[in-house]
Amino acid sequence: MSANQTSPWVIQPTRESFQQDVVERSREVPIVIDFWAEWCQPCRLLAPLLEKLANEYQGKFLLAKVETEKLSEIASGFGVQSIPAVYAIRNGEIIDAFVGLLPEHQLRAFIQRILPSPAEALLAEAKKLVETDAATAEAKFREAIESAPNLADANIALAELLLTQSRVDEARSIVDELEKRGFLEPEAEKLKARLHLMEHGKQAGNVDDLRRAAAENPANLELTFKLGESLAAAGQYEEALQTFLNVIKQDRKTYLERARQAMVDIFHLLPADSELTTTYRRQLSMMMY
Repeated sequence: MSANQTSPWVIQPTRESFQQDVVERSREVPIVIDFWAEWCQPCRLLAPLLEKLANEYQGKFLLAKVETEKLSEIASGFGVQSIPAVYAIRNGEIIDAFVGLLPEHQLRAFIQRILPSPAEALLAEAKKLVETDAATAEAKFREAIESAPNLADANIALAELLLTQSRVDEARSIVDELEKRGFLEPEAEKLKARLHLMEHGKQAGNVDDLRRAAAENPANLELTFKLGESLAAAGQYEEALQTFLNVIKQDRKTYLERARQAMVDIFHLLPADSELTTTYRRQLSMMMY
């Protein structure tokens, strides 16, 4: 099939649509990007082979045709220096690439490498069902984990689902197991932080009750600290951060480490570019030394 014939599995993104059609779409299905040019003879030989495979695989991956002379800035962004250049992306990241003309059997091997495993496919299916059919999503997450116990993304997604259902102990168990590896992915760090804040907030009590009690007993810093924990659990992060800082200012020796950990948990949950994180990290650092 030639590039100018229509196929549901072969797309020709524009400069304006590339982010959505290729980068964002790769979070749902692998995308193979073929950088080519009209004058490039190897490109003309490679194109029909890639298009043949795209149609043969029927949507297991999408082929994005990018003419370098029309979308030169996109080619430059990928570091293309010679064509044909082929990049595979999943979840918005490059996972494999090659330059030049490959025979069909090597192209097939390339495609097989970039396709999700059966466990990864189950994970993708489950994520689509989280909002509409949580029970089926949970079953698919567990099936994926049974098939590939070390698939961290499936464990994290299951823990997130359990946490939304207030199944805190089950979610905590998953995070604890992940942490035994000696590290946590950023999303798992967020889960750990959420668990800390939820558990401490529950122990602390109701925000309104604690606010009244702290106002009536301003010298009781433990009440004020518990108010901070309750605010954090309720998602009132700015007030919680300020409350923790106020407690540290009044009794650094007793509350510095506890407040620092609570504030770090909040930082994990805020966006990386959050002004709150920048402001309160700086103020916390000043308290530390």
